[in-house]
Amino acid sequence: MIEFDPTLVHEWLSRSARRFPDKEALICGKQRLTYQALDQRTNHLADVLLDAGLQRQDKVVVFLDNCSETVISLYGILKAGGVFIILNGLLKGPKLSYILKNSGARLLITHTSKAKVVGDALGNGQVDCKVIWVGPGKEIPKTLLNSALRWEEIFSRFIVGAANFAGKVNGELPRCIDLDMAALIYTSGSTGEPKGVMSTHHNMISAARSIINYIGNVEDDIILNVLPISFDYGLYQVIMAFMFGGTVVLEKSFLYLHKVLQRIEQEKVTGFPIVPTVAAILLKLQDLQKYDFSSLRYMTNTGAALPVEHIRKLRSLFPSVKIISMFGLTECKRICFLPPEELDQRPSSVGKAMPNCEVFVVDDGGNQVNPGETGELIIRGSNVMQGYWKDPELTAKTYRQGRYPGERILYSGDYFRQDEQGFLYFLGRKDDMIKSKGERISTKEVENNICCMEGVAEVAVIGVLDEILGQAVKAHIVVTPGVELTERQVKKYCTTNMESFMVPKYIEFMEELPETPNGKIDKKQLKAVEIE
Repeated sequence: MIEFDPTLVHEWLSRSARRFPDKEALICGKQRLTYQALDQRTNHLADVLLDAGLQRQDKVVVFLDNCSETVISLYGILKAGGVFIILNGLLKGPKLSYILKNSGARLLITHTSKAKVVGDALGNGQVDCKVIWVGPGKEIPKTLLNSALRWEEIFSRFIVGAANFAGKVNGELPRCIDLDMAALIYTSGSTGEPKGVMSTHHNMISAARSIINYIGNVEDDIILNVLPISFDYGLYQVIMAFMFGGTVVLEKSFLYLHKVLQRIEQEKVTGFPIVPTVAAILLKLQDLQKYDFSSLRYMTNTGAALPVEHIRKLRSLFPSVKIISMFGLTECKRICFLPPEELDQRPSSVGKAMPNCEVFVVDDGGNQVNPGETGELIIRGSNVMQGYWKDPELTAKTYRQGRYPGERILYSGDYFRQDEQGFLYFLGRKDDMIKSKGERISTKEVENNICCMEGVAEVAVIGVLDEILGQAVKAHIVVTPGVELTERQVKKYCTTNMESFMVPKYIEFMEELPETPNGKIDKKQLKAVEIE
């Protein structure tokens, strides 16, 4: 009997568990889980979710940092037929509340250390959502204990739950198909509110397979992931590894750099995905020679293009390591790659289309432009997601009819040019987004927050070039007459009301903001001053 490849994301984990039951799938801190153990735990969580009333395509929010519980949660949700929504652990209450309401999530899985934020988001019962708590119970307010479940209690009998789930799979459990949604990935929107990108099982498997094929991943690969799983490329490190049977070494962040580098040496890491921020910090170290990087086979970069000088230094530091530069969007994952052998000749290029993906540079009328001309990048392929949750207007604007009947093309909103050989060069966003530390930041969202501060009359936020961050957030503020504000006061307010990566690095107070003839704030003029 022919065994076809799995068509659902979670089936790849179960397949690897059958192939490599005793192989380590996930290493997180001191915890080491084999494929069999991970498969059993996700089966058990799926059983618990079904008993809690989860229905096919119900949404479950995972509000955790990088940890084993995050990985178990996302696969348990999928096995129960649900849709996972993984959120950055730095989110504040208002944004968490918005996403819970917008998604209609039935369940929230989070850590007790986030009880204050969760309490603010749920608003004393205004948001109807059951909670599964990870961590010590003493931090949970009594008002949040109603109908709550405890992770530790759930997993005290996980072998029994795994067996129950196996029975349900063979019996009454409704099976998803690959056209069903697997994930709702929220990303910053130019309107100021997060937008949910709908990703089906087919989309995610197609995107992951394309990257695996290009990189040439094999079951012996060990991937060190320091990127947040809430960030799509961090998420895909897990999905890809479990597809080809590799091992994921999961770190909470890149904060403790020497610890991360020790992990490469200790675990014999072969793959190290980074963003420009990580590269910039790495290159500032003086004692890299004391580490053994002989196991490292490749490094991939995404989030933003690496500065040419950083590429040169990385190649010098890691002469035997393939450095692969890639480009993508949440709406379609990775779409371009620059072959390592082209780095010296075209260091500023993001390369050509990934396998099973087509890209074109077009003008405002949708016509392909000539080599060297500027246009918008559009993408065609099975990796292109389904659209934006509950936003048909934005979906229709971004996903348009292609050249063939029934197909849709993704309009990226990014300006590109293509040379005579077909290599692509990223020029900038059509809208007003900032990419900092691999995070997409809406200037409108930052402005909306700062405008709520007492004493602020007007604010304009732009991105400015930064060696480490890629782009840093800069706020230009006009203060209400008679009020005095300091940079320290503004940053303190922002730190309290926004995620850390959104807090402006630079504050400039102005008497008035430049305006265009039609009365709009002239951000082009503000950016021109920075370039000068």
